[in-house]
Amino acid sequence: MSRRRVGFWYRLAAVIAKPPLIVLLKRDWQGAEHIPADGGFITAVNHNSHIDPFAYAHFQYNTGRVPRFLAKNGLFTSGFIGAVMRGTGQIPVYRESTNALSAYRAAIDAVERGECVAFYPEGTLTRDPAQWPMTAKTGVARVALQTRCPVIPVAQWGANLLLPPYATRPHLLPRKTHRVLVGPPVDISRYYDAEITPELLREVTEVIMAAITELLSELRGEPAPPVPYDHREARAEQRRKAAEEGSK
Repeated sequence: MSRRRVGFWYRLAAVIAKPPLIVLLKRDWQGAEHIPADGGFITAVNHNSHIDPFAYAHFQYNTGRVPRFLAKNGLFTSGFIGAVMRGTGQIPVYRESTNALSAYRAAIDAVERGECVAFYPEGTLTRDPAQWPMTAKTGVARVALQTRCPVIPVAQWGANLLLPPYATRPHLLPRKTHRVLVGPPVDISRYYDAEITPELLREVTEVIMAAITELLSELRGEPAPPVPYDHREARAEQRRKAAEEGSK
């Protein structure tokens, strides 16, 4: 696959980041043949560790198609970090935008230029106690429908064993294995000509997340929960129970 448009900053980031990643994590990467050699596309990836963006970027960098991650636009204005974010072509997301489509305009533009945009559809680390993918935001569906680009589902596991979600100290020994499984493109073509409504976006998002979860189930060798964890519902239930206890 071509390594076009990697650029100085991405190569510098790779020189800095790859040696510690190689020391800390063994690698079991499968399915790279599903990463398109040309053209714009989306990868949709599960998120279960603060270090898995680096581990996943290492995998995809090695395919020759570097990922452009979405990040809060504020990170692009802060000193050296901002310079790296801009230099490596990461994608600012303008969450303060009043127009949902405009908030992802930079991601749409990147895909239309032939880039890969890497989405963490959950928007944050999974809150599922067993670290399965939880319910996701609809940005990935919005960009996929707008661009009609390939949506490549990706499951990863292992960086979370090195640094579990919301942990502050890594578990260095024994040495962990970062496992990646990439699947074929998710077929969402049946939705292309439909009116884009919140319900449609939610349905497309669920189709994409189901593909990721199926891959993760294969990686983990165990069945996934029948219904994804919904953090908002879980918090609402906790508040309800707390209110009931307080009224006794």
